[in-house]
Amino acid sequence: MSAEIVQLVQQAAPYLSTAVSAYGVAVFSRAENAAVDATANLGRRILQAVWRRRDERGRAELEAAVQDAAEAPEDEDAAAAVRQQIKRALREDAELRAELTRLLPTSGETVHVTAAGERSIAAKTITTAITGDHTTIQP
Repeated sequence: MSAEIVQLVQQAAPYLSTAVSAYGVAVFSRAENAAVDATANLGRRILQAVWRRRDERGRAELEAAVQDAAEAPEDEDAAAAVRQQIKRALREDAELRAELTRLLPTSGETVHVTAAGERSIAAKTITTAITGDHTTIQP
């Protein structure tokens, strides 16, 4: 298997698992949802791109893998089965590899975040943010 495919699947993995958690098998028929975060929406777009390019048997296999992963979100084997389906599709379809390369953010990509106003905060990832007066954090 080419290093390019392995790298694409590794890069896509967090998006795929978030989409499976957010949408389940409905990932193949759902439109982008503003209430769902960007990670899940990107994962949905990746899974839909793969699904559209598969034949009937390939679609059924991908749907079954996604269903298993959605039903057992802590099962790493189920998540690996989804990634294996993606790898198989990427090996068979150079155009799909190019499409996923365009969809996924490039490593080292610059992210611009703007915050305005009193106590506004901005970051690519926020673990905890407290901006109020006299706030007490309970363990």
